[in-house]
This record gives sequence, C-alpha cells and structure tokens, in this order.
Amino acid sequence: MSDPYPSSQGGAAVASPPAASTGDYYLPVGLPQPAPYPEGLAKEYWEATRRHELVVQRCDKCNVFQWGPEFLCYACHSWDLSYVQVSGRARIFSWERPWYPVHPALKEKLPYIVVLVELPDAGNVRMVGNLLGDPLQEVVIGAEVEAVFEDHNDVKTPFTLVQWRVV
Repeated sequence: MSDPYPSSQGGAAVASPPAASTGDYYLPVGLPQPAPYPEGLAKEYWEATRRHELVVQRCDKCNVFQWGPEFLCYACHSWDLSYVQVSGRARIFSWERPWYPVHPALKEKLPYIVVLVELPDAGNVRMVGNLLGDPLQEVVIGAEVEAVFEDHNDVKTPFTLVQWRVV
C-alpha cells in the first residue's frame, strides 16, 4: 500500500480522507470506532484534532502539563486546568510491533508499530499512537516524529485520530 500520508512541509501533516468505498485508513475498517465524547474532559482534545491541532492539558496554577486529561493537576492538585496547543513534534520513547491480532479486523494488517512518544514542548508528557510507514522499518528510540491527523468523515459522528510519522 502506498503511503497515504504525504510529508508535510511546515505545518501539521494531514492525512487525506480516503474514498468511503476503499476504507484506506491506516488501520482497517471493522475495528471499533473511537467515540469522541461530546462533553467532559476530552471534549477540547477531540475538537482540536478536528482542526488538525494537538492540545495537551496544563495546570493554570503551576504550569505543569499532563496527559491524559484529568479534573485535578497531578503536581499541585489544583482544579484550574486548561488545554494548550503544542507543536505536534515529539520523539519516540518506546515502541512495540504487534504480530498477533488483538481484533479480527487486524488479522490481515499485521505487523504494525505502536509508539509511545514524548512531547518536549509539553513537559515531556507521553502519548501513544501508531507509527506510519513501513511496518518493518527500524524504529529508533529518540527519533523525531510529527503528528499526522487522520480524518474519519464517513461515519455518523466524524472524528480525527492522531498518528505519528518519523521526521
């Protein structure tokens, strides 16, 4: 399969939505869909991904970043938290290459690469996502990656996933 995620030249990388009939997303059709909750802690995160922006929660009192979203600051226990847009640049902290399907829809898509990335401009908080490209590529701890936004517009409630690509 050709890489549907062309390299970005500057701003955020964007995955072009495939034709509804092809289902040419990074992961196959048939997997349970992420369901962005229309309210609550992660609402702002999901809204930002639709705009192709990556946001991370930060405490307004002590300025510490945290992920995943919580009601309370991990560091100072303040309730004053907000989301801050970050660059979408990160580095690989850890990774794995699954060879066995955790869902029947993945049977024909193995292997694939899952990365844990650190966001330097967000206090090194870590996020998990898929690493795009050759599933047999060499993965280097510390390699720079960028966020790629994969729009899913062909569903009842459209959403956008964040994937990662080596810079």
